[in-house]
Amino acid sequence: MFRNPFSDNELSRRAAAVRAEMAARDIDIAVLSAPESVFYLTGLDHWGYFAPHHLIVPADGEMVLVTRAMERVTIENQVRNARFSGHSDSVTPASHLARELAALKGRRLGFEVASTGLTFAAGLDLVGALGLADWADITTLTHTLRLVKSEEEQALMRAAAKASDAGTLAAIAAIHDGAAEAEVAAECTAAMIRAGSNPPGFGPFIRPEHRIAEEHTTWGDGTYKAGGRVMLELAGCVSRYHAPMGRLIHIGQIRDEDAAMAEISKRAFEASLNGLRPGRKAREVYADWQAVVDDAGMAHYRRHHCGYLVGLGMAPSWTGGNSVTGLRHDSDLELREGMTFHLLSWFTETGRGDYFVSNTALLGANGPELLTKAPMGPTVVR
Repeated sequence: MFRNPFSDNELSRRAAAVRAEMAARDIDIAVLSAPESVFYLTGLDHWGYFAPHHLIVPADGEMVLVTRAMERVTIENQVRNARFSGHSDSVTPASHLARELAALKGRRLGFEVASTGLTFAAGLDLVGALGLADWADITTLTHTLRLVKSEEEQALMRAAAKASDAGTLAAIAAIHDGAAEAEVAAECTAAMIRAGSNPPGFGPFIRPEHRIAEEHTTWGDGTYKAGGRVMLELAGCVSRYHAPMGRLIHIGQIRDEDAAMAEISKRAFEASLNGLRPGRKAREVYADWQAVVDDAGMAHYRRHHCGYLVGLGMAPSWTGGNSVTGLRHDSDLELREGMTFHLLSWFTETGRGDYFVSNTALLGANGPELLTKAPMGPTVVR
């Protein structure tokens, strides 16, 4: 959140890849508005993305970053490969963007129409100002490129994973009979920061047993009690790269059915991890996970995925935007070396016990590499 993490060579490689894809799609000018896309091409890492940022990428020549004028100093300090074009808060971002685009006179423009950074109102402004008789939807352009991580990105993922482990271990150490939910969250967050984490896209998700099934809620104002369980799911974050992980912690004791489910969960996790190989399909990895579930006599139990692609993410997510690229039963996504995954082996509301474990893994040259390494449990604390 305070510097550009990328080398000039890395940024040049990315810009070249985007322009090659533009040429393949017959695009003269790309207008990138997703915060992840702007960061990917410029390295601008700040909290200003709540307001629209538009990066104009011509087929050749200088890129232009359009956003609020008040961001000038941050952008001058961080962005080395684009001209800054700031606007006052007295005009709409789209009207200022339209003036920059009109000066370039591109034949065919591309827009990230599903981006949170390009509103319906902005689209209407652009159509009114420019006409836009011929344009293309390029929502998937940088998303596809971002799925495979470079060496620089992989180094950031490994650093984030160390912070994730630190936060998980600190949270576990803080959980006990009578521990305040807020104290556990505070210890977890402090440990991640001390281990090098920047503020993550969201989380950490730390919640008591009666709220385990709430997907995206976190700690409250209660205290943990003996016999209960605590859900941990968090991600260390270094220069916007996240390494999520999750654990289910038992206080005082673990039920026999939960201990049995823990073994199934871990076997299924290992199956999905070992299934990560270049050239395989995402649905095949899910099938590996599901096969363990079926063999355990739970053929009725299904999940919407057993993991998803992870890495670069801006608030409010660590998934890289407003969608999830999952390891689903019906996905034909081809796995490639350099992809990173949040693998989840989640078993709740099964009728036979509950358990949950998740980790971040990198598909490397020598196969899958587990990045988050805290013990997978089952963990019982006092």
